[in-house]
Amino acid sequence: MSLHVTARGEGEPAVLLHSGGMSGRQWRKLGEALAPTHRVLAPDFLGSGENPPWPPDRPFHFHQDVEALSEVLLGLAEPFHLVGHSYGGLLALELARRYPAQIRSLAVYDPVAFGVLHSTQDAEGLGNLSLASAHPLFTDMERGGSEAWLEVFIDYWNGPGSWRALAPAAREAFLRVGRKVYFEVSTLLADRTPLEAYTAITAPSLLLFGEHTPAAARRVVTLLGGTIPHATVQPIAAAGHMGPLTHGGAVNAEITRHILAASAPRSP
Repeated sequence: MSLHVTARGEGEPAVLLHSGGMSGRQWRKLGEALAPTHRVLAPDFLGSGENPPWPPDRPFHFHQDVEALSEVLLGLAEPFHLVGHSYGGLLALELARRYPAQIRSLAVYDPVAFGVLHSTQDAEGLGNLSLASAHPLFTDMERGGSEAWLEVFIDYWNGPGSWRALAPAAREAFLRVGRKVYFEVSTLLADRTPLEAYTAITAPSLLLFGEHTPAAARRVVTLLGGTIPHATVQPIAAAGHMGPLTHGGAVNAEITRHILAASAPRSP
């Protein structure tokens, strides 16, 4: 199934992967910053953005997004820079370890690669993750993706009351894709990709996390930072899990510097 992709600019490709429940529009400002020097591609995942809605009764695994993105990315004629946030960060890691020779650079913010917590039996990360996964709604197939489920999901990442504090239009947007997000979360929570699998990533890698990000995601970044061969770990002061939106200036500046440093020299 082909994905809707927004493209702008010219030069080396830079592919920007959005978080769960969002669309490629999430990275609009970063795309504007990179477009003078790079060809920026912002795909919408299956069931997201401009793509057809995911049927609520059809099962889904995050590997299906990986395969759909692979069709887009392997059609590029040269290595590309890869950026991802949260669920998009997990997808970026999966692509980077599958196709290391195709990745010019990697930058992820709070990637939800929770398999590394299980393979290392990381007590802090797993203890924090259980705060959400132990809630009875979180694994309720019938109510997964509903407003009640989304409230548990959003409040875990952003703090109690965050769902109800969203503007009505934002809540409605999440509800339109809630069932797909439920399937994404269910499958990534079951993922057991071990930490050592990520040693396959050879590109210069920037691993970002927010100062106030939940401990599970912070521990993922810390563990990956000690495992990916050419990784730099960088916290974003005062930011939480949605730092690419709430602290976009700081996040985008770090990612832009990283991509420019890793870009191939232009011919005179």
